[in-house]
Formats: sequence, structure tokens, C-alpha cells
Amino acid sequence: MSTASTARPVPTGKVIITCACTGAIHTPTMSPYLPITPEQITADAIGAAEAGAAILHLHARNPENGRPDQTPEAFARFLPQVKQGTNAVINITSGGSPYMKVEERVLPAATFKPEVASLNMGSINFGLYHLVQKYDSFKFDWEKPHLEATKDLVFRNSFKDIEYILDTCYGNGTRFEFECYDIAHLYNLAHFADRGLVKAPFFVQSVFGLLGGIGTHPEDVMHMKRTADRLFGADYRWSVLGAGASQLRIATQSAAMGGNIRVGLEDSLWAGKGKLATSSADQVRMARKVIEGLGLEVATPDEARALLQLKGGDQVNF
Repeated sequence: MSTASTARPVPTGKVIITCACTGAIHTPTMSPYLPITPEQITADAIGAAEAGAAILHLHARNPENGRPDQTPEAFARFLPQVKQGTNAVINITSGGSPYMKVEERVLPAATFKPEVASLNMGSINFGLYHLVQKYDSFKFDWEKPHLEATKDLVFRNSFKDIEYILDTCYGNGTRFEFECYDIAHLYNLAHFADRGLVKAPFFVQSVFGLLGGIGTHPEDVMHMKRTADRLFGADYRWSVLGAGASQLRIATQSAAMGGNIRVGLEDSLWAGKGKLATSSADQVRMARKVIEGLGLEVATPDEARALLQLKGGDQVNF
């Protein structure tokens, strides 16, 4: 097991805000503010960066019906515009949608060679079916079946799949946002570290509150942090995302513990109880208030690059 360092991560006083702008979980019926078209995704991403996000985690969608689209062509419609509009680090998903095969999911990151790509560190049940009951009708025909089918859906991220993504992207200088939905995923990351297939510093994104993964209790957050500290010591940078209503509470706990924060409309549609966020920037501004209220500072994109040892925005393929 990877125990290269027993020291804890050194607090820097700088907190990286990652913003995930659209994702593949929420459907268009759920919010009129969910960005779908290339123009909407571009505007949401640039707005989030202007509000203080150092990293932009990006998915693509079919502009006609909002369905997740993992083709490089879909990403090509907004990546250059986002890059031209901001200095933020661009992080391309390799998660795509749970319905996609790994060869499809990795294509955009392989094509565009971003500074960062997300990488899910284990298979989980991925339940969204409970959301169906919240809506009387849906805007597009695909939405309800898409959600209902998750009652019998395993989001596959086998060891072979993970290794395939690593093999495909590491030669491009791309580093990873290691998405860990449960404690076992931290051990999976340690396994790949032991094999020398991933290199420190590890950017660990702990995910809380998705049905099938770890919960949102403060003890769950503490357990994730304690385990990561024990496995990776000073060799990692910790960040969290809380799904839905738990977003800001878990973000606050992370910042208070020396960690980083992820927000955005992929993870939550809300900007307070019963209030839809009108953009991802709404949530970034809320996160910024938390960080500054704790006497900490929001990391700039270049500070995030230094903390995560990224290759630089001039070395991507878009």
C-alpha cells in the first residue's frame, strides 16, 4: 500500500475552486439555467472563471435536446472559445456518462490533451431514478427513461478501464482529477500509485451524496480525509464536491480542513434552499465568500497550476 509519506498535506492558505458547469446527471427539465448549447456552456464557464474558479471541469451536450455527448466534435464547439475567454485550467471529463464505454469516454481528453482530465477511480451503482418523482413531465423524451434506467445501472470503472485511460492520456502530459466516490476508490488510487502508473501530487476529488457512493455526513467527509492522509501523506491535494443540497456545507468543511472545493451546475442546481442557481458563477461566488470568511484566499489559475504541477495552458491541443 502506498505510504510514501506520513506527513499531512501542507496548508497553503490558497483554496482551488473547481467549477463543473453541466455534467451528465441533471437533465434540461430540472433547471432552465442548465447550459446545453456550446454558447451556453462557454458563457457559463467563462462566468465561473471570472467569479473565481481556477479550474473548469467540462462536459458536452447535444444542443438540440441536452443529452450528454462525448464526441470530440461536441467539445470542439466550445473549447477554443473558453480558452480564449479565460486563463482558467480546463479539465475535460473522461467520465462522460455512465451509459458510455470507456473508449468513447476518453476520446475528448485523448484528442485535446488538456492540462487536467477527470478519472473515476472505481465502479459504483449510480442511482438517479429517485429524481423522476420530482417532476410531473419532462421536456424531452429521453430524460425520464434515462433516469429510470439507473435503477439497474452500474457505472463501470474497472481496473482495466482506469489503466486504459491512464495509458491513453499520460503521455500527453495530462494530469488527473481522481474522482473518488467511496473509500475503496482511495485504495484503488494507492494501488496505481504503487505500480508507478500515477505520479504525485495526486488531485483527489472526493464525491459525496450520489446514490451508490459515500454519504454526506460530516463523519463521512472526515473518514475520506483521514484515509487519504494515511495513504498519500503530503503527496496529494484534496478537494470535495457535495451533491445537491449538501454542496456548500461540505465545501465549507473542506476549506476549514485545508482542502479545496468543487461547485457548479453539474453537482447542484441550487444557490440556497428552494432557489435555483442562475449560473455556475452563482455557486462560485458563494464558495468564495466561504473561503474568504475563513481568512483564506482563492487560488488563481496559475497558482492552481503550481500546486498541481500542471503542464500549462500553452501545451494543450485546442
